Amino acid sequence: MGKDVIIACDFASREATLAFLDQFTGKKPFIKIGMELYYAEGPQIVRDLKARGHKIFLDLKLHDIPNTVKKAMAVLSKLDVDMTNLHAAGTRTMMEAALEGLTRPDGTRPLLIAVTQLTSTSPEAMEQDLLIEKPMDQVVMHYAKNAALSGLDGVVCSPLEAEAVHGVCGKQFLTVTPGVRFADGDKGDQVRVMTPAQAKAIGSDYIVVGRPITAAADPVAAYERCLAEFVD
Repeated sequence: MGKDVIIACDFASREATLAFLDQFTGKKPFIKIGMELYYAEGPQIVRDLKARGHKIFLDLKLHDIPNTVKKAMAVLSKLDVDMTNLHAAGTRTMMEAALEGLTRPDGTRPLLIAVTQLTSTSPEAMEQDLLIEKPMDQVVMHYAKNAALSGLDGVVCSPLEAEAVHGVCGKQFLTVTPGVRFADGDKGDQVRVMTPAQAKAIGSDYIVVGRPITAAADPVAAYERCLAEFVD
């Protein structure tokens, strides 16, 4: 896969999701299915959207003991998603077990990426709540390196961290970056943001875009603007 824009379909129901996607006549955007939609509709929503021709990033962020994650990934691999993820904080042993579970008998598997630190976690919370006293950038790079050593394909990170991740883990190691807004758009609750063009320049491989597309007056035009700025 090359660079692409992934639309975060953070909807509460199948009906709302299909109503949104029906606007994209003749187009099949790469989409992200997160916890809200997956827990509301179950695995059938993944099957239905795959049948409609969409590539899917299943964003469930697994984090459990290695054997549980291995078994869960084996189930998710049967849904034929294109990308899924877990928490790097689950340790290398868990990430290696996840990779084993995700790999099908014929050797194929979805892309597997790791969440380093959530964008909502501040350095203060990391130190006070998690007792992690290292600087945020060091922690993120250490987690990314562990993911690479475990055989994963990449990480979810801020676009501000994409260049550094590639420096530590190599250009082939994927960076999937939320926190993207248009220069003339509302930042919402995101603080550390970049435009699609800036994310492209700094080396992001995929950008995940939610409200700038899903809440736009013309979602198709907003999506095409993202493609023009990031991919073309």
